[in-house]
Amino acid sequence: MTALRYGYLGPAGTFCQMALDAWTPAADAEHVPCDSVVGALEALRAGRLDAAMVPIENSVEGGVSATLDALSVGSDVVITGEVLVPVTFVLAGRPGTRLGDIRAVGTHPHGWAQVRTWMNANLPSAAYLTTLSTAAAAADLDLSAGDVAAYQAAVCAPGAATIHGLEVLAEDIGDNGRAVTRFALVARPGHTPPPTGADKTTLVLYQRDDHPGGLLELLEQFAARGVNMTRLESRPTGEAMGSYCFSIDIEGHVADKRVAETLMGLRRVCAQVRYLGSYARADGRPSTPMAGTSDAEFDDARRWLEGLRG
Repeated sequence: MTALRYGYLGPAGTFCQMALDAWTPAADAEHVPCDSVVGALEALRAGRLDAAMVPIENSVEGGVSATLDALSVGSDVVITGEVLVPVTFVLAGRPGTRLGDIRAVGTHPHGWAQVRTWMNANLPSAAYLTTLSTAAAAADLDLSAGDVAAYQAAVCAPGAATIHGLEVLAEDIGDNGRAVTRFALVARPGHTPPPTGADKTTLVLYQRDDHPGGLLELLEQFAARGVNMTRLESRPTGEAMGSYCFSIDIEGHVADKRVAETLMGLRRVCAQVRYLGSYARADGRPSTPMAGTSDAEFDDARRWLEGLRG
C-alpha cells in the first residue's frame, strides 16, 4: 500500500513540521517539504499531495494572511483537523558568531513579530530580512549552503538550529512565553470527520454589496441560532479598494442543527459561502448549546411548524 503524502511548509525544522509530526509520524506517511503555503496547497489541489499541514493562526499575530488568502480562492479544499504547537524561538548563528558580529537577522514575518521586544533591547541596530520560514532562515546559514545568507543570525525553532549545525546565541527570546500557533490539516473534499461534541467549522463569507449594516446581517445569522465565533477576520478580495471577505471560525459541526441552520441563513444573505470544513478542536473544549439551540429543540420546533401546516 502506497504511503500517504503529507506536505508542510518547509524546510525541515519548521514549527509546521512539528505539527505534522504530532499529527502523523514520518514513519507512517511521506512528509514532503514545500517552499510556501501557496505551493503546498497548489500541490494538494493538483493531486500531488494527499493533505497539507499549514499555519492558520497565531495567538500573538492572529491569522496567517498567506494561508487565509490561499484557502479563500481556487478549487475547494477542506480542513480536516488542527494541531496547536507552543512556539519557542532562539537566536542562532554559525559557530563562533558573537552578538557583536550581527548586523542583520533573518526570519519569517510571524517569527519577527514575536521577538521584536527582545531584538530592540539586545540588537537594536540589526536589520531584519524576511525569509520564507523560520527554518529557511536557519538553512541559509548552514555551512553546507555556502555564503547565501545576507544575515549573520536567524530567529528559528531550537530544532532548526540543531538540524543545520548552528550555535544558539540566545534562548527563549520570544516576547510572549505563552505563544501558540495553530496549524490546519487541509485535504481535498470528500470526507468530513464525524462530530465529536468539541468541533469547529471554518467559513469564508462574501457580501453581495457594501452597504450599512452589511456585516451585522451576517453576524445576526450566528447570534440568532446561538453559534459562537472563535475567530473573525476581514481579508481583501483584490477586486477593488474596500472589497473584503470574512474568514470565520465557529463552534460546532456542520452536522449540528444550529450550524446547519446558520449555513442556510448565510446562503440566503451572502453572495458566496465558502465552506472550509468541520473538524475536531485541538484543545478538546466542548461547545454546549445555548437554551433553545440544541438539536432536540430544533427538531421540536420543526415538528411544531409541520403540525401547523398540516
